[in-house]
Amino acid sequence: MRILLVKPRAQLPTILGLQRFTMLEPLELGYLAASVPPGHEVRVVDLRLARSPERAFQRALRGFRPDLVGLTGYSHEASTVKRLARAARLELPGARVVVGGHHATVAPEDYATEGIDAVVRGEGCMPFAAIVTRLAAGERLSGIPNVVVPHDGVNREAASGWPRFPDPATLPIPRRDLWDARAYTSVWVCEDPARWHALFPPVAMVRSSFGCKMKCSFCVVPYLSGGCHLPRPVEAVVEEIAGLEADHVYFCDDENFIDEAFASELAEALAARGVRKRYFAWTRSTTVNRSPELMRAWREIGLDAAFLGFEFSTDDELRSAAKGGSVAANERALATLRSLGIAVHAAFMITPEYSRDDFDRLRGYVRALPPAQCSFTVCTPSPGTPDYDEIKPRIWVQNPFDLHDCMHPLTPTTLPLPEFSRLYARQVAEGIAKTPLRRASHPVHPWHLARVMLAGAAYRRSYENLYRDYPRELWG
Repeated sequence: MRILLVKPRAQLPTILGLQRFTMLEPLELGYLAASVPPGHEVRVVDLRLARSPERAFQRALRGFRPDLVGLTGYSHEASTVKRLARAARLELPGARVVVGGHHATVAPEDYATEGIDAVVRGEGCMPFAAIVTRLAAGERLSGIPNVVVPHDGVNREAASGWPRFPDPATLPIPRRDLWDARAYTSVWVCEDPARWHALFPPVAMVRSSFGCKMKCSFCVVPYLSGGCHLPRPVEAVVEEIAGLEADHVYFCDDENFIDEAFASELAEALAARGVRKRYFAWTRSTTVNRSPELMRAWREIGLDAAFLGFEFSTDDELRSAAKGGSVAANERALATLRSLGIAVHAAFMITPEYSRDDFDRLRGYVRALPPAQCSFTVCTPSPGTPDYDEIKPRIWVQNPFDLHDCMHPLTPTTLPLPEFSRLYARQVAEGIAKTPLRRASHPVHPWHLARVMLAGAAYRRSYENLYRDYPRELWG
């Protein structure tokens, strides 16, 4: 069979603005392609890179004539995924269309629509391989674990309960030969950049584990992983990283270092293999404060920066989200990482209920922090979590999925939307200005500097105009 795997282009200006800073590989499609049994031809189309994504999709359909089209997407991309599915059905009535990704996992019923033949929930490699095998043999898709066949009563139990992650040892090495690695870059932050430091180097994305032991009330990961952290075999991760063309690696784990034994073994194995890369990883303040020597070991093999979920600037807000930390612990972790030469991406959240005083308080807190790359999202629980069930009666837009990017409030704001957007944009701009790269005195390539300044301006505009993404009657 001919199999076309498709990454959609987002519609929201906030996501498009973010992608000016970070455009990462379509790793999920690389995993799916690697899981396809031998004898089939696979192509990947990343519509994020196309100036006219609809036309690029049509060209791919007409030129390749796939027998199977696979679409992935987050919740804010769900409407686009459904539109692409309908386009594929019109162009190629005999082709099968399968969708997966985060939205398919948490809201499979939303994909029970025209043009979609199957919905894959959770980790897609084994279900997708089974789908390909069934279709190649001319068999029905009913009964495949974690696969929902819309309008098939026998298969509807697949839509209930949470799909569990498989044994990480069963995951293949993703196929990166299906895209041009040079197209994927990310602004790269570090504490002490070299002269003429590349602000946007080519970046590969790697997953060394999945799942998390913590149970933040807004996050769906603990439900999918059963509250466990599941690492891949160390030798498989080392082999994958050693074979990368890119010198910069963006880990997409839910938490890289929460399993200290695994993280330490992986660092030792990379060092023993002589792998020299630069790394960006995700961690928690509690992990950093508990294991500073582990962070030191990773710094010695190339850890440049770490994502640290500050979330809120008060302990009361942290308790309300069941974060399991404190403001003092966050600040201690920030100081520890910077003392080791590791830059910090400090991630904060705001809530729709924020008043002018709340924005001012957050602004003052962030201003007083040492240099860090700061980002700001709206606390937005994932469908399937108790927090989402709690806000559901108060959701104020007809289709909340279209705005579910963790940057748009899904419930009414205390402030009028235009003012909320303006204060939010001001905070985002000040966060960008705090990056360690702004404080460094090393020379930077003019084109890279111009690119990051243009990206920052576009990103801020997307927040200033955020209110325009809502019906006019909600502007207040």
